[in-house]
Amino acid sequence: MQNEMTSVFQLNLRHIRGLIAVHEYGSISAAAMAIGLSQPALTQGILKLESQLGEVLFERRPDGIEATAAGRLVLERAAASMRHLAAGSRLIAGANFEPDRRLTMTQLRAFLGLSKAGSFAATGTDLGLSQTAVHRAVHELEDALGRKLVERRGRGVHMTFLGRRFARSCRLAAKELQAALSELGLDPQNPVISIGTTPLARAFLVPEAISLMMAEKYPASFRVLEGDWGDLVESLRDGVIDFIVGELPAAGVPDLECSSLYTEAPIIVAGHQHALAGKGNPPHRTLASYPWIIAPETSPLRAEWERLFPGKRPETPVECGSIMIIGRLLTSSDMLTLAMPDQVALQIRNGLLARIGEPLKGSTPTIGVTMRQSWHPTNAQRHFLDLLSFALMGVGETASRKPMIEAPWV
Repeated sequence: MQNEMTSVFQLNLRHIRGLIAVHEYGSISAAAMAIGLSQPALTQGILKLESQLGEVLFERRPDGIEATAAGRLVLERAAASMRHLAAGSRLIAGANFEPDRRLTMTQLRAFLGLSKAGSFAATGTDLGLSQTAVHRAVHELEDALGRKLVERRGRGVHMTFLGRRFARSCRLAAKELQAALSELGLDPQNPVISIGTTPLARAFLVPEAISLMMAEKYPASFRVLEGDWGDLVESLRDGVIDFIVGELPAAGVPDLECSSLYTEAPIIVAGHQHALAGKGNPPHRTLASYPWIIAPETSPLRAEWERLFPGKRPETPVECGSIMIIGRLLTSSDMLTLAMPDQVALQIRNGLLARIGEPLKGSTPTIGVTMRQSWHPTNAQRHFLDLLSFALMGVGETASRKPMIEAPWV
């Protein structure tokens, strides 16, 4: 069966709801009655979906209708998509609001485009629509929900609080449908894996896993967003990124799930020319006599540094989170800093920086993956997560491979 799909926004919300209802009730007649459609209309809707996806979604059997393998895959993603959309719309319009009856994909596409572009004119250019068409679609969406989602500010627009929350729900709903297309092999481009990475993981772990996946010729592309965990977490909740690779929060977060990969102790680092380089473990008072570059507040390395100097603290002329800037400062001064081994491994191996003493003892940051609680990875995303572990330890025939992230490596 040939497919007609190029975008999830070509799908019809009523058809998606009908698909779910047929599965829930086991027959066209019962499903049609439940969602207020005629049997011919529901049948045509299912046939349209099958034509768009190029897959048979249901098989007729003596005891009713049963989903095919492709149908089960689409149903799982479709149900998740509708849950996101229902949660967002009911937050605004009330518990009885039915998004499949009141909203259209045209409206959602225009609204998401506007949330990204920031103006009606730019959205029209991005989507290939007139500015008037974008404005009309967003206005119809606001009318359906009964609340303002955007406000004009100068030449652009600003999302209201409710607008931002609804954009999050729409984005997550669209990502679920996009995942269905990807798993059916209907994505016109390679599936995109969107990764958030913190300074503690971006130097080795994430690029190593990307390199491994590219070496396999796996049909996927990557989008990487860097930042501190606190900066990235809202992008994760918004569906802009799929997961965060980096330090895990000390306490659990209700709407997120965390999976640990490894723990690692920070090291003290200096320029290669430093007086303490190659001198073993210096006493604490000696370390305190030098100026330090400290990590930004709330970062794990800042907390480790504050534990290292609980009383009177040394001079701290520089606060910085960029390892590139830190490295340059260390090579031209007598300052010290704390870093994770894989952050500075290359500079140490090249002789630019030096480790001072042994890794710190005590509490160590846990590096892992943070995900949305309701998230179900696609095959490509799941494979990348597996490669994160492989990058650390190796698997299968290479199980004897030593961990690449360990103190002796630097």
